[in-house]
Amino acid sequence: MVIVPRNGLLFWTAAVVLPFALLAALEPTALSVAAVAILGLALATFADAVAARRRLSGVNLAVAPLVRMSQDREARFEVRIQNPSQRARALRLALVLPREFQSRALETEVTLPEETEWSRLDWSCRPLKRGQYRLAGACVEMPSPFGFWHARKRVPLASELRVYPNLLSERKDLAALFLHRGAFGLHAQRQIGKGREFEKLREYVPGDGYDEIHWKATARRGRPITKVFQIERTQEVYVVIDASRLSARPMAPLRPANAAAFTAAAADDAPALTVPPTTTLERFLTAALVLGLAAEQQGDLFGVLTFTDKIGGFIRARNGKSHYSACRDALYTLEPQAVTPDYDEVFTFIRLRLRRRALLVILTALDDPVVAESFVKNIPLICRQHLVLVNMLPPPGVAPVFSDGNVGNVDGLYERLGGHLRWQQLRELGQVLKRRGVQFTLLKNERLSSQLVSQYINVKRRQVL
Repeated sequence: MVIVPRNGLLFWTAAVVLPFALLAALEPTALSVAAVAILGLALATFADAVAARRRLSGVNLAVAPLVRMSQDREARFEVRIQNPSQRARALRLALVLPREFQSRALETEVTLPEETEWSRLDWSCRPLKRGQYRLAGACVEMPSPFGFWHARKRVPLASELRVYPNLLSERKDLAALFLHRGAFGLHAQRQIGKGREFEKLREYVPGDGYDEIHWKATARRGRPITKVFQIERTQEVYVVIDASRLSARPMAPLRPANAAAFTAAAADDAPALTVPPTTTLERFLTAALVLGLAAEQQGDLFGVLTFTDKIGGFIRARNGKSHYSACRDALYTLEPQAVTPDYDEVFTFIRLRLRRRALLVILTALDDPVVAESFVKNIPLICRQHLVLVNMLPPPGVAPVFSDGNVGNVDGLYERLGGHLRWQQLRELGQVLKRRGVQFTLLKNERLSSQLVSQYINVKRRQVL
């Protein structure tokens, strides 16, 4: 606990000590009166300091041990203040938030009511970056009874702040999909095909194909028996996320609508914070979680796999809210690593661990020729058993040369030509992967989640899996 002087102490010191000291210097007979006045002020100041230390004794704070938030969205969590004396008190409170958090005010004034041991306060903040953080403590300040001192102390707190990717804007674009109105989005879609999952046996009906006859059952019963299949309702969907060096590439951020309003409402004395740039990995994580919600909506099993030059994390496909929370907890702390991806390692892992045919949505970057060559070399390990969809965000400037006519000078023209050559290389890579049964798509940053979900819905509709 620390005792610091207030303006009132300076005022009374100037009002009592200086005049009486000057009086004692000019009139020696008034020395005793001046000494009594100065000593009285000193005793009052000392007694006020002792009382100030006692006023904060027993005052504690409590915050929930785990607080969940979303990046770039205003969050509120409850701070409980203990007042064991149950007397009306006015104090000033400031939380020691991490640097990645922006708050409306650095501190707040709180009035504790009488006959109440625990008071509640809602603290508002906005996290600027996803990840795992710790709320280390808070600072509490209370004035002394005479107003000469401020009593301050730091209260330790042990609260974990989990900041998840912001899915609000992405879910708004896909609102129709998450409505409970049929199999796919707003309207039920007619299913094409017969499905692959065995349902039952029945008597042969003229017109049934020879490939549908169950020959063992036919031999056992002495008459033709046909197999009946049903449409697959529970399929495994895995999102494979590349967190290697190319995933750290900066991308244009997609800011939520309430971010500007929160910043405008922040206190003028709040420190200016630099918003971390959005990277390719940030967009991958957001799209992966949105795809997980879509798979949950459709009744499929959803799993995640992260990798760099080794396997980072693996969660086998399941469903349910608790499983989705586990997937989200596995992804929200993922950071890009300055290493080259090892596709041999990850594809061998998939080949050994995933026995059932599954939909693999791979989010990676293949504009590096060495990385692309390694990918093409190792993709046969899984493409014969699983349905593989490869998606990447093109680097800035990688586009057809005539996609944008705003070229101001010769340097800009050469930049467009270079981007066109890289775009052409990616198209040729897509043709190579297509011959191996792998779909390769260049997605748009602002439509990444919606395009991934559209791919998934298309696979469900066509029953390719």
